Amino acid sequence: MQATLTALVAKAQTDLAALPNRPEFEAAKARLVGPNGELTALMKQMGTVPKEQRPAMGKLINETKARIQDLLDAALRRIEAGELQAQLGPAVDPTLPAPGGGPGTYHPLTLVREEMCRILRKVGFTVADGPEVETEYYCFDALNTPADHPARDTQDTFYFPDTAHFGNVSRKTPGEKYLLRTHTSSVQIRTMLKGAPPIRIVSPGRTYRRDTTDATHSANFHQLECLYVDKNVTVRDLKALLDYIFASLLGPDTKTRFRPHYFGYTEPSFEVDLSARHLPKVKKEWIEIGGCGMVDPQVFAGVGYDPEIWSGYAFGMGLERLAMLLYGIDDIRYFYQNDLRFLQQFA
Repeated sequence: MQATLTALVAKAQTDLAALPNRPEFEAAKARLVGPNGELTALMKQMGTVPKEQRPAMGKLINETKARIQDLLDAALRRIEAGELQAQLGPAVDPTLPAPGGGPGTYHPLTLVREEMCRILRKVGFTVADGPEVETEYYCFDALNTPADHPARDTQDTFYFPDTAHFGNVSRKTPGEKYLLRTHTSSVQIRTMLKGAPPIRIVSPGRTYRRDTTDATHSANFHQLECLYVDKNVTVRDLKALLDYIFASLLGPDTKTRFRPHYFGYTEPSFEVDLSARHLPKVKKEWIEIGGCGMVDPQVFAGVGYDPEIWSGYAFGMGLERLAMLLYGIDDIRYFYQNDLRFLQQFA
């Protein structure tokens, strides 16, 4: 039987090396180790082997079975590699220029961000930036957000471990946590701490919240916020600026309205609605677009501004929301999928 097993291994090695495709591989595998295969038939003959020879013969059969399995695995890997190569096609010369290359374009979110900044620059605003990793002071405490506010809960905010340290973002108070900013309002605090009024800034940037991703929500998104601090600033100035912004961005027929609301860092505070029937894919008379209000005196006091002298307003909105209204996009996830069929529409 030893000679038979050796011959079977040699035959398997020759046959499996020449198999061209998967069907023939499966047929060869059945002939060798299937229920009616040659090795299976030899294993069934163990009952006829004398008792004293069975241990040695069993070891030999197991070694033969392992060797045939190795040959089968190698043959299958070779066939799979051939199938993959057939799907990939002929080799590509990486030194050749890429086919179908054309002029690039800005991402739709970048287009909206730059247009908003251009509109605001025309009325005296400058662009301000800040870190995406923040501390609790800049993101919450300085904005009059109490420690028990739901926005500070771990279910809403991405906190870093207590051992995290960022050399370029210093803690304002001992023991406060690092987090991914939940809004770009932290840029307003950093700007006010740098110098005295008057201040007129716009701060676009990426923000993060623990939202479940769907057609209108994302765990990371982009905001644009504005801050104006000067003497004798009123709600009327705020309303006039918002009217100007949306008329410039969405057309002269766009109107805005305020609804009373609550934000910890503004008083009074408002939700901002805009008329939307003239916008693509919007079938509502009014649609909510952001929040705004007059900066709370406690926020001014926290950054060293005298609220008896200075007043100001702040407002913010999501860039994805603006882009969806402007371009008639009905799913926020399109912005992050990097699908050229979608992005090239904005070329």
